[in-house]
Amino acid sequence: MNFPKKALAGIALLASAALGLSACGSNASTAPNSSEPAAAGDGITVYNAQHESLTKEWIDAFTKETGIKVTVRQGDDTEMSNQIVQEGAASPADVFLTENSPAMAQVENAGLFADVDKATLDQVPAEFRPSTGKWTGIAARSTVLVYDKNKISEDKLPKSMLDLAKPEWKGKWAASPSGADFQAIVSALLELKGEAATEEWLKGMKENFKAYKGNSTAMKAVNAGEVDAALIYHYYYYGDQAKTGENSKNVTPYYFKNQDPGAFVSVSGGGVLKSSKKAADAQAFLKFITGKKGQEILKDGTSFEYAIASQVDSNAKLVPIKELQAPTVDPAKLNSTKVTDLMTKAGLL
Repeated sequence: MNFPKKALAGIALLASAALGLSACGSNASTAPNSSEPAAAGDGITVYNAQHESLTKEWIDAFTKETGIKVTVRQGDDTEMSNQIVQEGAASPADVFLTENSPAMAQVENAGLFADVDKATLDQVPAEFRPSTGKWTGIAARSTVLVYDKNKISEDKLPKSMLDLAKPEWKGKWAASPSGADFQAIVSALLELKGEAATEEWLKGMKENFKAYKGNSTAMKAVNAGEVDAALIYHYYYYGDQAKTGENSKNVTPYYFKNQDPGAFVSVSGGGVLKSSKKAADAQAFLKFITGKKGQEILKDGTSFEYAIASQVDSNAKLVPIKELQAPTVDPAKLNSTKVTDLMTKAGLL
């Protein structure tokens, strides 16, 4: 998901035209609001900002079960949401999947999502989907502070994420501010504590932290002793541990809990585009990935994200999601535009 933005935009626009022409002739017999999925062989297009390997597993299982083909266009959260907004009602996308909620909220605020079928929403607990019903959660990830256990004793860890802006943490922690992951965390802070408190924290962050490109890189820096701690999502640690563990052997994840902003659980989203000409198939795909089979793929896979739907437990290696004591945040209210404005003002972007 690291294509240059100009190159991605160009490719997307060319592909958009091609897909648009294809759609005109391939699915004429299927009404956009048909209650039945299209016949096998008709396909849908997914704009995917989720883990590529996870989405491929979902797609392979869905196509095997239904016969519906799926074409994927890969990008990151912000690139894909901006592309959809730019394309508007002419978007060739049928489904949009993300890693974080703010990109979903951006597309929703542009009025481009159809309502999600009630049967799908009923599979997902209310705390893992927006109050509006315009999209739904498909997975989740928890904010953690990974720290060097050889440098920091547990009693010296910050009680709150907000403490990282205090002078005693100057030069001791890292983050990847340019990524959608970190911006989602700041979005939650903005919703929970308001603009003034967020501005103040970002100002302290600018004074205290070290910038790295990517959460994995930030964690590696902690592991190598370059910095004492890093604010990232949990699955980077568990994913590395499941492989060789070479980038996390000196690292321990710390969960803030207590409804702290640093205990934010970011909901990965899925939604059906209002412009979809294959709405029934698109809704079927969303229902599949939030259903038992789709969530078991998530549980048993290598992404180490949390399963959140159809009463499927998450990977046994993870701290149970109920023990995270996450703050309550309506994903529909996360404001990516305001966050990037505040982060730019603070000199972080």
